[in-house]
Amino acid sequence: MNRIEEIEKKHLEKLISGKKITEFFPGDTIRVNVRIVEGKRQRIQAFEGVCIAKKSGGINSSFTVRKVSFGEGVERVFQLYSPNIDSIELIRSGKVRRAKLYYLRDRSGKSARINEKIKKKLGIDVAKEIENKAAAEEQKTAAVESPASSKDETNNKQEAKKEEKKEAESKEKK
Repeated sequence: MNRIEEIEKKHLEKLISGKKITEFFPGDTIRVNVRIVEGKRQRIQAFEGVCIAKKSGGINSSFTVRKVSFGEGVERVFQLYSPNIDSIELIRSGKVRRAKLYYLRDRSGKSARINEKIKKKLGIDVAKEIENKAAAEEQKTAAVESPASSKDETNNKQEAKKEEKKEAESKEKK
């Protein structure tokens, strides 16, 4: 059995190096873009739903996606490393307490909903974001002030010229 596992690992490394696989978990809403061959043509079709199960078995890893289409539940099992899968996009992260969500099959409507997992950014990340926002605001204000100040300077010069003309006219009248 050890030899088989080594061969699978080598083959899996080749597959992984070729494409990027998004990390997702059961309860997440994902969009799987699948290559479909129709005759001589190929097209990509999206299948969007909730991941209700994920099986990790090396090269045989698979996941099940469930969606409700026209009031009918549709489940589809995908091989994770299949060449027919073009990409996997994570839409929402779900907050669940189980690895297999087969109980969703019996539910419909509001009871079939899954709460969204809110990812908190704590510590250094938040401080960096605050600094970045402050720096961006300073740049915006500096950018706004510099053209405005050049306009003010031109306005001041024009007003000064007008005042000089008025003074010159008043001196001529005297």
